[in-house]
Amino acid sequence: MRGWGKLELDKGRGNKKILRRGSRACSNRFTIYKKYFQLLLNCHTYYSFKYGTLSPEVLLQTAVEQGHDRIAVTDINNTSAALQLLRLAPKYNIHVVVGVDFRRGSEQQFIALAVNNSGFQEINTFLSSYLHSGDPIPAEMALANEDDVVVVYPLRNAPRRKLKSNEYIGVAPHQMFRTTWKQGQWEESRYVALITVTFRHKRDFNAHRLLRSIDRNTLLSKLPQKEVGEMSERFRTPVELVDAYAERPAWLIRSSNILERCNVYFGFGEDQESQNQSTYTGSEEEDFALLTRLCKEGLAYRYPNGGESVEERLRKELGIIREKGFVSYFLINWDIVCHARSKGYFYVGRGSGANSVVAYLLRITDVDPMELDLYFERFINLYRVNPPDFDIDFSWKDREDMTNYIFRRFPNTSLLATYNTFQFRAVVRELGKVFGLPKHEIDGLASGRFQSKTSDPVVQAVLKYSQYIQDFPSHLSIHAGGILITDKPVQAYSATFMPPKGFPTTQFDMVVAEDIGIYKFDILSQRGLSKIQD
Repeated sequence: MRGWGKLELDKGRGNKKILRRGSRACSNRFTIYKKYFQLLLNCHTYYSFKYGTLSPEVLLQTAVEQGHDRIAVTDINNTSAALQLLRLAPKYNIHVVVGVDFRRGSEQQFIALAVNNSGFQEINTFLSSYLHSGDPIPAEMALANEDDVVVVYPLRNAPRRKLKSNEYIGVAPHQMFRTTWKQGQWEESRYVALITVTFRHKRDFNAHRLLRSIDRNTLLSKLPQKEVGEMSERFRTPVELVDAYAERPAWLIRSSNILERCNVYFGFGEDQESQNQSTYTGSEEEDFALLTRLCKEGLAYRYPNGGESVEERLRKELGIIREKGFVSYFLINWDIVCHARSKGYFYVGRGSGANSVVAYLLRITDVDPMELDLYFERFINLYRVNPPDFDIDFSWKDREDMTNYIFRRFPNTSLLATYNTFQFRAVVRELGKVFGLPKHEIDGLASGRFQSKTSDPVVQAVLKYSQYIQDFPSHLSIHAGGILITDKPVQAYSATFMPPKGFPTTQFDMVVAEDIGIYKFDILSQRGLSKIQD
């Protein structure tokens, strides 16, 4: 290894690991603590759509196997995997730093790493503004607070100016032998080791090239090289990285120190807290008083003859709803159906919410749980982990207006996304086009009309990589009816994109939403209701 000779790792005193040349310590030996094995600043999952090849679980497991205990996951113009990775990290005993790899097309502009939750929100807000407008990603990132975000510019796109305290120049391992960077261009303290991870091995790299061809809708043979990642974007052990940056060990330390600073926290599992809008009126006490008053008013409408059993059931439900922190959830649903009635819209509240007398009194549902002897505990009980879920159907003619009302009425509202994934037959068709197969052959492969032991190498490649890519996420879509109403701006949890419907939409799905403590409001469409109106 240039400048150091062959290096071996020997255990020193305490938790130090000292780099030695053979059995004799170098006179200028460089002491690296274990924490300096936190070196990966730019890792991609397959949520870098049609670019990445690693699932979150595979990324974390491989990083641990390679000897890393802290990594930065920065998907391309996307934060779909961020919360999922933060939840999974303790299982693999690894710390995950989250951020975004900002790119204009395939060209990397800069990497932004969240130092804390405020930084994560700022990154999401910045990304969302460009995803909404459709404008190209800028060459630099404007920040409100430099202490919350670290920005790393790749060497080839680094700004020709004095860098701010949170800005660095990243030099990749394959650039170390080049003379393209000048020592006097920026201060030495601004350089860091920029290690990008997109693949594990050759098969991942091949899958990546096929995904890029699908994305660009071109033959594999005509895929521009600029659209493809470097083969060097693979996992490397800490020892390999120390070897690669032997002449600039301080750059490795600086990368490690950056990762050491970054810590975004969300509660999961037992530490989970509700992230939904916590109050309807602005006060929990006033919320409960309003809910109680509305229920008592509803008694006259729903149960004109009253009865002790109804009163007792109402007291029990109100107590559980209050203890579980779902008062605002009921009031928001009440607000939604009140607006529907004011507009003369037909609606149907269904699902396990029909087991609730409170929902019946608020006219969210029209099923009498007392008459039908329905148990409230099936909907909400003190031991239920999953949040309550009202499904409210509207006519397809009215649902868009209802959605518009919800977005106007509540400040932190977004649609919920879902992931469209590559399915086997669809991938076979896409790869058939990428390899230039004629249509009749592609149709035969997609329908299963082929010999499993075919000797045609192209057909073998199509089938092999179709199985490999199957179930990779392809792109984001919109959940059938899920709407999120959160306490904080939705960018505290995710960047948002703007689909044709014209409403901000998260970059995560309902599973991730529930993991973080956001339960959705289901505003659905029922074509039959339009017939009633007609």
